[in-house]
Amino acid sequence: MIGKRLLMALVVATTSAAWAAEPDSTAHHTADLTELSLEELMQIEITSVSKKAEPLSEAAAAVYVLTSEEIRRSGATTIPDALRLVPGMFVGNIDSSKWAVTTRDWPVRFANKLLVLIDGRTIYTPLFAGVFWEHHDLIFEDVDRIEVIRGPGATLWGANAVDGVINIITKSAKDTQGGLVTLGGGTEEKLFGQVRYGGRAGEHAWYRIWAKSFERDGFVDAAGNDANDDSSVSRAGFRVDWELTDIDTLTIQGDYADGRVGETMLAFIPTAPFVTPSQDTITIADRNLLMRWQRVLGEDSDLALQVYYDRLDHDERMAGEKRDTGDVDFQHRFRPSHRHEIVWGLRYRRTSDETHGSFGMFWDPAERTDDLYSGFIQDEITLKPDLLSLTLGSKFEHNDYTGFEYQPSVRIAYTPSPRRTVWAAVARAVRVPDRSTHDLTFTALADPSTATFTRSIGNRDTESEDLLAFEVGYRTQPADRISIDVAGYYHDLDNLIVSVPGLPFIETDSGTPRTVIPLFAANGMDVSVYGLELAVNCNPTDHWRLRGGYSHMEYDVNRKVAGIVPDRAVDKLFAPNTAFVRSSAELASSMQFDVVVRYVDRIPGIDVDSYVELDSRLAWKPTAYLELFIAGRNLLHDRHLELTALYLPVVGTEVERSVYAGVTWRF
Repeated sequence: MIGKRLLMALVVATTSAAWAAEPDSTAHHTADLTELSLEELMQIEITSVSKKAEPLSEAAAAVYVLTSEEIRRSGATTIPDALRLVPGMFVGNIDSSKWAVTTRDWPVRFANKLLVLIDGRTIYTPLFAGVFWEHHDLIFEDVDRIEVIRGPGATLWGANAVDGVINIITKSAKDTQGGLVTLGGGTEEKLFGQVRYGGRAGEHAWYRIWAKSFERDGFVDAAGNDANDDSSVSRAGFRVDWELTDIDTLTIQGDYADGRVGETMLAFIPTAPFVTPSQDTITIADRNLLMRWQRVLGEDSDLALQVYYDRLDHDERMAGEKRDTGDVDFQHRFRPSHRHEIVWGLRYRRTSDETHGSFGMFWDPAERTDDLYSGFIQDEITLKPDLLSLTLGSKFEHNDYTGFEYQPSVRIAYTPSPRRTVWAAVARAVRVPDRSTHDLTFTALADPSTATFTRSIGNRDTESEDLLAFEVGYRTQPADRISIDVAGYYHDLDNLIVSVPGLPFIETDSGTPRTVIPLFAANGMDVSVYGLELAVNCNPTDHWRLRGGYSHMEYDVNRKVAGIVPDRAVDKLFAPNTAFVRSSAELASSMQFDVVVRYVDRIPGIDVDSYVELDSRLAWKPTAYLELFIAGRNLLHDRHLELTALYLPVVGTEVERSVYAGVTWRF
């Protein structure tokens, strides 16, 4: 309710400001997707690969960029839905508010080898080394871009950046001046609203304040019944950007969220019937504050210092977590000679949690504090100007789980012409055990007829999972209206943490005897993952753009320990092929029409069938200030199953067709 009251207050405040201020014609302009040429798209500057600005076309990594306009026009209402438009990314709904978002990995809710950041702030929880996606949302018009690295980024970003990095970068307050109000609703997106206002605070400072709220309907179960997974969340935030001097800038930003998320889960109990479906309501509350100072020392030299505090509160019936995280990050870039450009940095992070549990799930100890110390250095060496470059670097860090870790990489880029780049990379990355791997006890019903349970037990002697990755890629623009980006990879993963069964025993503490099979965490499996990812961009006309993506992935599994659980074929727990085609057209000077067709292959290990779906959005701008839009998602089926919750007792649901409409006013 606090967020909704704040949303209404901001609507009133920004509307009043609109009447009081003279419109700034530059504040409403949003570049159409089709206004950028392919050359301009290839020259978009990215920062996630090298922690410095570089053209997308020259990056020696499998990287893809979603621009603000692409996200807005896609009709996506959540960050995971927007990520469906990245080649090589797997996104699947477990229920209405839970997703599996992965790349080059199994489709699980907590992707523990994928690092996700918002403006440099890490948003995964060390409790599971994954992301509670239901906790994170933004006004998409305020997002500058989403940079997605497929493949290891650990040399710069550290442990858990094993399979990839998602870096969500928002716009400066200077670039979001003026007002924005959006209201709408529909079948699944029952009601949504957002408001943002940006202004000046003196000659050298700019600010924006924003709020967003939604009520989302739940999905249905296999029988078509309500799955009790509806949600209602409100958010608000601010950002201030100062130009302190000609060489110094300062950014301070923060946001707050609270809400509730429904789910249907299987509650395991020690007495008959041992399991019962339970309709639960998760409460979420988040707040964070970030400060970033940057100083330009010269054309090829700069400093940056970032400090943030993050508070996460996730409470559900089976278990809950309160987590406080503080992070300090320093970075320096300089060029000691015309052939070398060096970036180095230091980082310290402290995170503390308080957990509560139940018969089915608890952590011992219930509270824990961990410290992370890290540093990195990377040197980009120009072997031949505008033709050949070599990048060497490594991350060094110390954590409280496995101690000292190092993660080096070598990348080479060959650019024989402005329209062609060939690159290759070799990198080592590690996935450090998380809090649950060490301290969690998780009890689940295996066979109700014999009162048999399994009990997963953490192991503090587990070591890091180790990746050695080999990648090659080729980017080309063979003609003015087409570009192609292809990447191939081979990932050799050693010491994956799995569950190994021990000797069964009998428990009688509840008065009802039950058999318990212990499952101990251990480094017991090696995996080879290899595949191909393709992105194609085509402009058939000046007012029509096509983008497409395809990925293919294979697994080879070597079980080093007998009896690994689950006994399902782990090499069948992924979709071998995924693809999408997107069409963005200007039907007239004031109308935009976007269509996305998505294909996801069958996941045989969990009996999820392949599917094809269609999303569409039609927008009309009768004036430069007003936009009316209608969008549909999953239009080809009444409902379909995308994923089930691997290893977690959340009842999976079926995604329903949805249609929504709204209006956006800019001033």
